[in-house]
Amino acid sequence: MPGQYTSLAFTEALVDAGIAGSIGSVGDALDNALMESTIGLYKTELIDRQRCWTGRNEVERETAAWVHWFNTERLHSAIDYRPPVEFENNHRDTTATANLAVA
Repeated sequence: MPGQYTSLAFTEALVDAGIAGSIGSVGDALDNALMESTIGLYKTELIDRQRCWTGRNEVERETAAWVHWFNTERLHSAIDYRPPVEFENNHRDTTATANLAVA
């Protein structure tokens, strides 16, 4: 089967490169759901909007800018329309304060 061959070749390439993959076994439909959703957003919001890329350097630069925006500026409805970095910092500060109060 082509899919299984691709999977085996990919797994071997990861091992050869010293990279631990996060791919589950056959039937683990939810294993990579969050990553696949994020990749879908990335492709829709960045890659597909650009008609023509000038080269790899441009894609890398724009990808880094998109990831920065995604993690630091994007307003997320599940966290009261706050940027993820603000939510994370607030959580860290609240948890640290609670831990100090308990100690």
